[in-house]
Amino acid sequence: MSSLSATSEQAVILIVDDVPENLGLLHESLDRAGYRVLVTTDGVSAIEIAHRCLPDMILLDGNMPHMDGFESCTQLKASPITQFIPVIFMTGLSETEHIVKGFQVGGVDYVTKPLNIEEVLARVKTHLAHAKLLQQQKQVIDATDVAILALDVQGKIAWQTPKAKALLTQYLLEPTGFEAGLKQWFLEIQQDKDDRKRMSCIYSTPQKQLQLTLLMPYQTQNNSFKNYLVQIKVSNPAPSVVDILKYCPQLTQREAEVSHWLILGKTNKDIAEILELSPRTVNKHLEHIFEKLCVENRTAAVAYINSLVQNI
Repeated sequence: MSSLSATSEQAVILIVDDVPENLGLLHESLDRAGYRVLVTTDGVSAIEIAHRCLPDMILLDGNMPHMDGFESCTQLKASPITQFIPVIFMTGLSETEHIVKGFQVGGVDYVTKPLNIEEVLARVKTHLAHAKLLQQQKQVIDATDVAILALDVQGKIAWQTPKAKALLTQYLLEPTGFEAGLKQWFLEIQQDKDDRKRMSCIYSTPQKQLQLTLLMPYQTQNNSFKNYLVQIKVSNPAPSVVDILKYCPQLTQREAEVSHWLILGKTNKDIAEILELSPRTVNKHLEHIFEKLCVENRTAAVAYINSLVQNI
């Protein structure tokens, strides 16, 4: 909630445009629609006002002298104070490259000049409602002592609960590697026709395993505004090949290697690539593992090996 809107139910909109006529038209239209309006004519002052007043939304001209809207948005999104303020670009540059650039620097939408006021108001209303919903969702989840990440459609962290932040700070030696892993996981989800196979994954650290579970199905349609919630649970590190051979001596060296990657959540195809085997060979190894451990499937095999290593 912004400092200005805390005393009123009116949303606060910051308009940034170096053309006085545009400022006047937008100010009058937004004011008439019931919003509280702030205005400025350059990117530098927009950043200062945004940090001081925390508007609920920014309408930002893309083409301004000195500091254009794209650079202004980049700086706003780099600041932890202003990074979650939704930005709608206003530009007369209708070329695809400029539209794409606006989204790349963190804009949520764009409108082209000359402005259609009804369209602007409709987009403002939609994105304000979405931002409010996300804020309410975050507040509810933050109140629970659960480790939750909110990821955008690319797998980038949008926000995290205090519990999640504490866990990642405690166990991650290389945050960049974890962030790259999240993006790769979401890329695999998008490419897999059956997203149920990718609803969870494991990220291993030297001390612990982080079990990541997607709390909602990934949607390939109409998801441009969606954040996906992922729960983090901590478990002990996966048993090494040496551990598996120690507690499951009936397995061969290769079967222990397959079991190790099975516990890490790898698919048969992944295991085949890692161990430089054919998928058919991996399947045969799994059949032998199930038979020797007296279990029926992958889940049972993982649970059995983990219980032996942790309890003996």
